[in-house]
Amino acid sequence: MTATKTDAPVTPADAGKPAAAGGPVGPARSDRVSALVQQHGALAVLVVVSLVASFSFDSFATGDNVGNMATSSAFLAIVALGMTFVIITGGIDLSVGSLFALGGVLAAWGSRHGTLVALLLPLVVCGAIGVVNGLLVARSRLAPFIVTLAAMLGARGLMLALTDEGAETYLIGKGSFLAELGQGTTLGVGNPVWVTLALFVAGAVVLRRTRFGQHVYAVGGNEDAAALMGAPVARTKILVYTLSGVLAGLAGALNAAWLASGVTILGNGMELDAIAAVVIGGTLLTGGLGYVSGSLVGVLLLRVIQNVINQVGSLDSSYQQVVSGAFLAVVVIAQTWLGRRRQLL
Repeated sequence: MTATKTDAPVTPADAGKPAAAGGPVGPARSDRVSALVQQHGALAVLVVVSLVASFSFDSFATGDNVGNMATSSAFLAIVALGMTFVIITGGIDLSVGSLFALGGVLAAWGSRHGTLVALLLPLVVCGAIGVVNGLLVARSRLAPFIVTLAAMLGARGLMLALTDEGAETYLIGKGSFLAELGQGTTLGVGNPVWVTLALFVAGAVVLRRTRFGQHVYAVGGNEDAAALMGAPVARTKILVYTLSGVLAGLAGALNAAWLASGVTILGNGMELDAIAAVVIGGTLLTGGLGYVSGSLVGVLLLRVIQNVINQVGSLDSSYQQVVSGAFLAVVVIAQTWLGRRRQLL
């Protein structure tokens, strides 16, 4: 399996072979167009929506508004990055919303014992829950939906136990490194945005350039074939669920640092937003094909839509869910149609 210039591998068996003299070029061109639409369609929509909003609302393209959108998108983007790896393998992780909330509470609680504890505690605890998810999915062959649903309930229960059913809110002291990490800026850009960009660059490199990334695509494409080729299927699944848990915990810790407290009501429905962003970005729910860059675009598109609805003012915030759901339905239908078309060509 080889890598293309994007995050996705080349899978056609005839890749690199010269076209037959006088052979038809239409199907090959259509295949390339379908692939471009699948990978960059969300980016095109994001550009169009942003341009229309910039001309329609004076405050949309201002530095403050763009900065707020970027920072608020960073936390969902980190969660979506982990979800991308999981979905490419053909799995799903419904626990990330609860792990996000748990990570924030653990970071705020741990800040009383120093910045190192505040950062490591959510990573270790949420990562451990991810390991359990991966073991149950890979070794026990349980359905990811059921396993991660149980983890979602368990993590939420643990978070409530730590906060006395949400009655106690742990605060992060001003002036600490953790608070600076969440609230500070570098070169005029919020620190959480820089952390997110660094993670996405690392994620793209892992998928494109490492053996682990090849295994992720192989497991999602055909698990049995991947096992016959010698790919460590079980280990790959365990690692992607562990990564998803760690990133959800990190996102929660950064969000707590941004808010200066571990808010217990956050994270509800975040797993659905992450899945929507990943799928809108071009990753197939059936696995085997996905793009780290597309997931980031999907997150930004959802945030821009939400901001546009807020700019309108006369629309209720619930319309954002309606529009997001409509986008998701259109994208899934388009992915299915493009996939069948590419198989026929």
